[in-house]
Amino acid sequence: MSQKQLANIAGVSQSMIAKVENRNISPSYLKVKAIFDTLESLERRNEIKAKDICHGRVVSVQVHEPISRAVHLMRETGFSQLPVFNGDHVVGSMTEKTILQKLVSSPKPDIVSKRDIETIMDDAFPTVNESTPVSMVSTLLQYETAVLVLRRGHVLGIITKADLLKVIKS
Repeated sequence: MSQKQLANIAGVSQSMIAKVENRNISPSYLKVKAIFDTLESLERRNEIKAKDICHGRVVSVQVHEPISRAVHLMRETGFSQLPVFNGDHVVGSMTEKTILQKLVSSPKPDIVSKRDIETIMDDAFPTVNESTPVSMVSTLLQYETAVLVLRRGHVLGIITKADLLKVIKS
């Protein structure tokens, strides 16, 4: 971006931008804030958003389905985590880790697999708006296995760590 373009957007003169870059002046707080706000706004506009990398096909289970259904879906799709819904509302999550812990610690794994998902489900995955920057989603994924992407309160997609590789690839 040229000095003139930045100056026009920020509402300051081009000569001021040049003087600031050359460290010839110390502008007022308001002028500096206008310039930084403009640069930040431009950066946010160009940043990749959650909707750009989310996986649109959300494979999920219902809260009252048997655990064996979650296991079947995980094997069929290759996903290691699934959101748990009660109707249209996200109420929890199911991960391979949780299922394996319950099966291994139980003297009768076949009985565990017939229990409802709600009996062993974990907390719901965090949710973000579709326009959330990927940098913020990346931070959430350091602590969570997946993030759900919402549009007007409805699930639009899901993002896992593997989806972040799309950003690196492009």
